[in-house]
Amino acid sequence: MPSKSTSRRKKIPEDRMLDHASGKTHIARAEPDSAKNARRNRHKYFMAIAMAVRSRANCKGNRVGAVIVVQNRIVSTGYNGTPENMPNCLAGGCYRCKNRDKAYKSGEAYDLCICVHAEQNAILAAARFGIPTQGSTLYTTLRPCFGCAKEMLQAQVQSVYFLHEWSPNAKEGDVLKTVEQQAEYDKLMGRFPGGVHQLQMPDPDAEWALSKPPASVSTDQHGTQVI
Repeated sequence: MPSKSTSRRKKIPEDRMLDHASGKTHIARAEPDSAKNARRNRHKYFMAIAMAVRSRANCKGNRVGAVIVVQNRIVSTGYNGTPENMPNCLAGGCYRCKNRDKAYKSGEAYDLCICVHAEQNAILAAARFGIPTQGSTLYTTLRPCFGCAKEMLQAQVQSVYFLHEWSPNAKEGDVLKTVEQQAEYDKLMGRFPGGVHQLQMPDPDAEWALSKPPASVSTDQHGTQVI
């Protein structure tokens, strides 16, 4: 039975660490929630890195970052912008982006856009340096578009995790085309063996990164929504 002096002893605060060899305590810095979350949920850890990669994006539309992971190791990253050694969007390098919301609406005239998407850049960087992407997981801050989804499947990406929602857009008023586009897009999404998942986590730069306000979603206890 413990003595009265032992039972009355104050508990050591969480930010104090006991050195068992010397019997002394020393003050340790309190662990931030971001560090705790990174260990509890590996998917959120990789998505946080994709968000950091996104800070290099140069586009007048959505700013996106992507990370490719193989066996829990990052093998490639990418963000959206014009091809290497070409003027970027913010410098007027892309005609479509320069005329965004003037001559072209969101989802239109991608054949005029010279920007390379984040997911494409991540896949191309891996190919450039001879890194296989078969069986990989790709984390992206925005749900992949048609083109990126096709290329990811061809690169044998196993599963996809995204942060913010995106949906294919047809011209306003063309209901039939919108339904057909969504059906074809869903067909692509269903081909990833490991599935397509949305992560729900804070994004302090969402207003800067997204051309449209982010939509709220319901998720499970891990912050994941299976699509």
